[in-house]
Amino acid sequence: MSAPVLASAPRRGKGPQPVEIALLASVFVVAACGLVYELSAAALSSYLLGDSVLQFSTIIGTYLFAMGVGSWLSRYFDRQLPAHFLRIELLVALIGGALPAVLFLANAYIPGAFRLLLYGLVMVVGTLVGLEIPLVMRILRRNVALKDLVSQVLTFDYLGALAVSVAFPLVLVPQLGMIRTGLLFGFMNAMVAVWALWLFRHELRRVGVHALACALTLAVLGSAFVLANPITSLAEDRFYQDRVVFSATSPYQRIVVTRGPLGHRLFLNGNLQFAERDEYRYHEALVHPVMAAHGAPKKVAVLGGGDGMAVREILKYPSVEQVTLVELDPNMTQLFTDHETLAALNAHSLSSPKVKVINTDAFQWLQKGEDTFDVIVVDFPDPTNFAIGKLYTNSFYALLDKRLAASGYAVIQTTSPLVARQSFWTVATTVESVGLTATPYHVHVPSFGEWGFIVASHRPYRMPTVLPEGLRYLTPATLPVMFDFPLDMARVPAAVNRLSNQTLVNTYEQEWGKVASH
Repeated sequence: MSAPVLASAPRRGKGPQPVEIALLASVFVVAACGLVYELSAAALSSYLLGDSVLQFSTIIGTYLFAMGVGSWLSRYFDRQLPAHFLRIELLVALIGGALPAVLFLANAYIPGAFRLLLYGLVMVVGTLVGLEIPLVMRILRRNVALKDLVSQVLTFDYLGALAVSVAFPLVLVPQLGMIRTGLLFGFMNAMVAVWALWLFRHELRRVGVHALACALTLAVLGSAFVLANPITSLAEDRFYQDRVVFSATSPYQRIVVTRGPLGHRLFLNGNLQFAERDEYRYHEALVHPVMAAHGAPKKVAVLGGGDGMAVREILKYPSVEQVTLVELDPNMTQLFTDHETLAALNAHSLSSPKVKVINTDAFQWLQKGEDTFDVIVVDFPDPTNFAIGKLYTNSFYALLDKRLAASGYAVIQTTSPLVARQSFWTVATTVESVGLTATPYHVHVPSFGEWGFIVASHRPYRMPTVLPEGLRYLTPATLPVMFDFPLDMARVPAAVNRLSNQTLVNTYEQEWGKVASH
């Protein structure tokens, strides 16, 4: 009776064997796939649940714990290690590869079970991934000395993780999207199983059954890859209610534009940014109180606001010579420049020769530049996570102070003073902490409810008496009402939001979380 393949004692002093090279290559692929599933779960949870730091931290922690559980369970696999490795690869391929698609659908159809499903899938995938490397090491131990074994396996494991950590945000997600990325790497896991089937065909029992399992897994993943767009549309049409007319995943956010009976709506990471039926209320209130108060602004900067709506309002002033739009995500500015229907919403303002678009981080742009501006419009999303929260800190407002002309005005969109009262006044306190005067006001926007803004300036705010012609909402008579706060929105004591301790993000999450829970 012949000895099993690779059953000889550990070799020493010989070059790598074909089986050894194949298994080490598998380690590289396995590590890459495992990290993709981890990053996909963390990115999706931050898109859909907010607070990216919290979501990434808890997902990664859960995943690493699950990998530890898998490594511990590997001790109970004594015989037929190649067969166990093959089966685990197929399970990881199916569950891990389908993870983004399943989570997208769950968020649309069973939102109440999303968190449970999210962490359940992370635990299952992490446990299976934790089983992979110990099994590969025990298979390799047949022919490789322990010292070489550990160094080689860990080297390929870390190289696989490095490759994916770079490719995931820069290439995979922007080019393929989250669902196709997951399925592609699930397919790669399945190919590792096929590879194992070929390498160990002489050891495996019931080779035909294993081959059929590999073929079915590849067929399922391949079919899902082809149907990725319909799956995404099915989930998003259900989640957003209206028909999705555009969607894209950039390295920074998920961009979705819908169209329904009330017109177009823009969502970033699932959060409504504007609705066509009433965006004019928001953008007129954002821009004109400061532009008209200045009198004759020439140089204007817009931070955020990649949809171009604020720029549209700014260009209604003949005195404006230059508008600098600083938007992190080039996908946003390109969409609202090139898409005919969406560009029409901002009156093709981003194509104006007066407008200069800069796609970079606003914080860094303020740090590096020296130009000052007559008016600065700060139109960032709400501080749902620490990455955005840094743009509401005293460090950011200190930089804003330096770029604001002595007679200039800055305006900051500042969430709802009714729903998130503490958050609103935290921004006001933070603006004042750097020596700027904070003048708050609010407006009712049906799609958002009561919404707030803060004027930041070196001089006291002066109420304008004249506004441009053709506005749909604002008049000189309605302006004073916006600066009056009723008792339920009146100022409350609030702490300064600092870069080192972003209290605003936690406060915001608590206040809006109460609304969501009801």
